[in-house]
Order: sequence, then C-alpha cells, then structure tokens
Amino acid sequence: MQVNEVNTAFEILLEEIELVANQLNEDGAQAFKEGNYDTARRAIEEADRLVEFRDKVKALQKEWASLLARTPQRPKKASREVKSRLPRGLRTPEDTFRRPILESLVELGGEAPTGKVLDLLEKKMRAELTKYDLQPLPSDPKSIRWRNTAQWCRNTLVREGLMKQDSPHGTWEISDLGRKALKDESPIA
Repeated sequence: MQVNEVNTAFEILLEEIELVANQLNEDGAQAFKEGNYDTARRAIEEADRLVEFRDKVKALQKEWASLLARTPQRPKKASREVKSRLPRGLRTPEDTFRRPILESLVELGGEAPTGKVLDLLEKKMRAELTKYDLQPLPSDPKSIRWRNTAQWCRNTLVREGLMKQDSPHGTWEISDLGRKALKDESPIA
C-alpha cells in the first residue's frame, strides 16, 4: 500500500464513521420525537462512543503523518487500478477546514449562526472543494458532503478549545485560544 493510499484509507474510515454517526443522530432524533426516550438515550451513548473512536482514528492519522514526515520516501510504484471501487476518499480532508473556519468566525465578528459561517466558508474554500465534496451524503440527500465535514471539523475544534463549547445552539464561536492560534500563524493542526 502506498503512502497516499494509507491516508486515503484513513479518510475513507473517517467518512464511514461519520455516516454511522449521522444515522445514529437521525435514529436518536426520531426516537426522541416519538417519545421513546430509552432508545434515544442508547443512541446518544452509542454516538458518544463513536465520537471517541473517531477521535482515536484522527489521532492515528496524525501519528501516521508525523511518522511519514520522518521516514525517507521510496520511489512510487505504478498504482493499481481498481475499477469496482466507488470514488471514496476523494473528499477534502477535515483538517483543511480548520483555519478557514476560524478565519471565517473572526471575519463574522467572533461568532455567527452555523449557516452564515458555512456560507462564508464555502466562498473561502471554493477552489479547494472537489466535485465529490459538492455531492449530497448517501445517508441524507439534503446534506452536502463538505458541509458535513466542516461540522465534524467544528466538533474537533471545540474539543481542542479553539472554539467555544458553551455557545448557544446553532451558533459557532471562536475562543481566545483560537484567536491566538490564528495570530501566531502557527499550524492549526
């Protein structure tokens, strides 16, 4: 397996985890709406475990990248063509959204409704978004793939303290640590 294929494999795995998490969210919301609180609670618990697992996969992906940076590169072999595989792993990686999200929040005065942040983010990242990013999710045809990836990135930024956790529902807000990271122009990864 080539170096690029390993990173693509991580991206595919992360995408699959996100699809399962999205389905859990839908199932939990439906159970809550129907008054089936035990099922809703189980969906929340399962989603929490899934988010922890996703964080571990992201950490492994970063560890892989750091190992790769220290390893001398071998010449690439001719890549094999797999015709039956769907074009998975072609979305823009989540980490690509980190700095543009924080920059968008600063441009919007430090906080803004989710939709407004995503609209500005789309303008900022237009050149980086692929045809694949612009497609709807198979699990939710109303959701565009890149927006889903950006929302997962937002969750990561909140857990890392670069965005505020206690913002009102539907509002994204940069933290002081996020502002500092932007000013320092340090890699936000």
